[in-house]
Amino acid sequence: MQSDVIQWFPGHMAKTRRLISENLKEVDIVIEILDARIPYSSKNPEITKLIGEKPSLIILNKASLANKSSTKKWIEYYSKIGKRAIAIDCISGEGFNLLAPTIRDILSLKLQRYEEKGMQGRKLKAMFVGIPNVGKSSLINKLCGSKKAKVENRPGVTLNKQWIPTSIGLDLMDMPGVLWPKFEEKTVGENLAITGAIKDAILDTEYISVVLCSRLKVIAPELLMTRYKITKEELDNCEMDYEIFELIGRKRGFLISGGEINTERTAATLLEEFRSAKIGCVTLELPETV
Repeated sequence: MQSDVIQWFPGHMAKTRRLISENLKEVDIVIEILDARIPYSSKNPEITKLIGEKPSLIILNKASLANKSSTKKWIEYYSKIGKRAIAIDCISGEGFNLLAPTIRDILSLKLQRYEEKGMQGRKLKAMFVGIPNVGKSSLINKLCGSKKAKVENRPGVTLNKQWIPTSIGLDLMDMPGVLWPKFEEKTVGENLAITGAIKDAILDTEYISVVLCSRLKVIAPELLMTRYKITKEELDNCEMDYEIFELIGRKRGFLISGGEINTERTAATLLEEFRSAKIGCVTLELPETV
């Protein structure tokens, strides 16, 4: 992967933009799923343009992997700019009890009109949108209580529109994950790569892992040192971010003949341990830093 601007726009993502536009009129609300670790980087600006004035709700998903105080700051930020947001986690079930009442509150005027027309109990319809691998399918399955949507821990699995009933009086239209044509901000592309929104197969995972080391050194140095048994002195002595990457490889014993670092294994380990929160619960960006 080049370190300047990432470009990634498969054909099925262009199809998704059309699907969103064509089906907006069929739904009452758009639910946008973001990654709680990277709310800014995982928010596709094209989706905001596509949904226009349609009522919407932001879900900060994978909340158990993110820093809780950082997630709270993001929810407060969205509230200040007039958007509703809640934090949800498919593993722990955190926040699921907030989803139905929040949707009803956002759509209270529409529900009132239904009631006045004698249409109580009419099911609401929601469109689920978000970037690849943000956890939409897992979230839907949690809401349905069964595996209605195909789930795999890799981007680009949901490729066609699906209507899915839930137990909370809501029918969901699941849209395929959609990235945007070009990431103008280098940091956005890097954050998406770090969290797995872009397939590792098309990336320079060594470069991305070094970027992750640089982020963790600033954001969560204590977690980094604890996980990889690095002393503060050792970390301070790393003048270049690549030196942190190599230090982790040595600490883990990822060596090949001649004492060289096995960079491929080190990169794979760093990314897996960040994505699974084995390093700790880390949010890579805050409202005041983007």
